[in-house]
Amino acid sequence: MTDLDVTMLRTTYDRQLRAWVPDPLPAGVTVEHDGPLVRIIGLDHGGFLTYRDLGGLDGPDLDALIARQVEDFRRRGQSVEWKLHGHDQPADLPDRLRAAGFEPEPEETVVIGPAALLAAALPVVPEGVRLREVTARADLERIAAMEEAVWNSDRSHLVTGLEKEIAADPHSITVVVAEAGDEVVSAGWVRYVPGTAFATLWGGSTLAPWRRRGIYRALVTYRARLAVQRDRTLLQVDASSESRPILQRLGLVPVTTTTPYVYTP
Repeated sequence: MTDLDVTMLRTTYDRQLRAWVPDPLPAGVTVEHDGPLVRIIGLDHGGFLTYRDLGGLDGPDLDALIARQVEDFRRRGQSVEWKLHGHDQPADLPDRLRAAGFEPEPEETVVIGPAALLAAALPVVPEGVRLREVTARADLERIAAMEEAVWNSDRSHLVTGLEKEIAADPHSITVVVAEAGDEVVSAGWVRYVPGTAFATLWGGSTLAPWRRRGIYRALVTYRARLAVQRDRTLLQVDASSESRPILQRLGLVPVTTTTPYVYTP
């Protein structure tokens, strides 16, 4: 793709996906606005801050906005993630976040591409592995257990968050597991974002013995087919350094980066 294509995709991403909130809201989830910021509370194990842009805020006004978020979540006793993008302005925003107590987590790359291109491929898994769509809590708990084995950290919040989303609007998300016998070896989910051209892909963690065998690629193409069936034309992924090369080979292109900045009281 050309530079113009990348610019167009980034602009479409900014307009359609950033500052988007679920509708209907899952049970227990609230949305609050503070100037250009959108605060989402109750969907995950902490809060989430997003925005289309900061409307030119800078200097003391921007510091005050950041300080209000710190104070709000300090009172709640909850952590909060500020989703920073590489093209956000002002350029010193990362420094201002760190000065306020936010800590950066690993950077990911936002990649976008045409859903139809990926959907044209067949999802091929190794012998003995099958892909299956799931909704039951027991299966979500099996996904969390798999992710805990991969990352060696608590993933119980996935169960609660995904269960809430499925209950609120079962047509807005599909969760897919890759199973070898009774074992979940990988899993991913796709969100069909209402009112946009996008389906967004999440998850993809795979148990170590099953990596480099095409399972992640199969999960991507399977979910791309689901997206096309629901008339979504673009796929978006926040890609790790491990998944980005695979996604680029499948036709997705980098448009920006994203870094979670997390404040923990």
